[in-house]
Amino acid sequence: MPGTTKVKKKAAKAKARKGGVLYPSGCAPRRAMVLAAGRGVRLRPITKLLPKALVKVAERTLLDWNLDRLEELGVETVTINLHYLGHLIEQHLGSRPSPDLRFSSEDRLLDTGGGVKKALGTLGRDPFFVVNADSLWLNGRERALERMATAWDDATMDALLLLHFTVDAYGYRGLGDFCVEADGRLSRRPEGEITPYLFAGAQILHPRLFKGVAENVFSLNLLYDRAIEAGRLYGIVHDGEWFHIGTPDGLAEAEAFMRDRYPEVKRR
Repeated sequence: MPGTTKVKKKAAKAKARKGGVLYPSGCAPRRAMVLAAGRGVRLRPITKLLPKALVKVAERTLLDWNLDRLEELGVETVTINLHYLGHLIEQHLGSRPSPDLRFSSEDRLLDTGGGVKKALGTLGRDPFFVVNADSLWLNGRERALERMATAWDDATMDALLLLHFTVDAYGYRGLGDFCVEADGRLSRRPEGEITPYLFAGAQILHPRLFKGVAENVFSLNLLYDRAIEAGRLYGIVHDGEWFHIGTPDGLAEAEAFMRDRYPEVKRR
């Protein structure tokens, strides 16, 4: 029937705006991975006896903040990699009813790329979310992960990163990570220069990005560089607040903000 496809696409867009889980390109990812194996060295002494993922902001762990974000979007299965004090993370999540949680234990740290590669068997054949356990953001006018799912284009992308303006980031003192083209494609920050965008710790990856990778211990930066060379690394700029919980000072800054804020309203 003429016009049926167009009507369905409009309905999908409308449902996405209303908080549903349908998107113009199909469905948002139903699987995700949370990277929680790190030692959190820069956060010591706080992380001497506590994994960084279980550090609390506004009386909720960083890990639970991220699981909540994934669950509200309709993610059904989340894999969490474990290494440093991983048993405490398993204990903490033992009473959480959803989403369906799976654990990928690492006898040695595999870095971000190696951790995801080891867990690929639990993540399926479709694009999936990967979120750093220590990432903390507040949504802007729309949910950040929803915006990412809507922006995903399987024909042109192998990876889509959530970015944030460096000048608006709480607790961040770096030089930025990426340059962004008008169409959203990313390139690396030139050495010795400053760029306005940092990687905000959330992304959508396609499993094909790992094809042919022989290494077992490697950073996701290796795959970003491959995607850049192929013109298939894209980014979307977050329109809410973002916090760098990398040091005790950064944690204190986030706590101070959360004690006196307007929920989900950008202040910078």
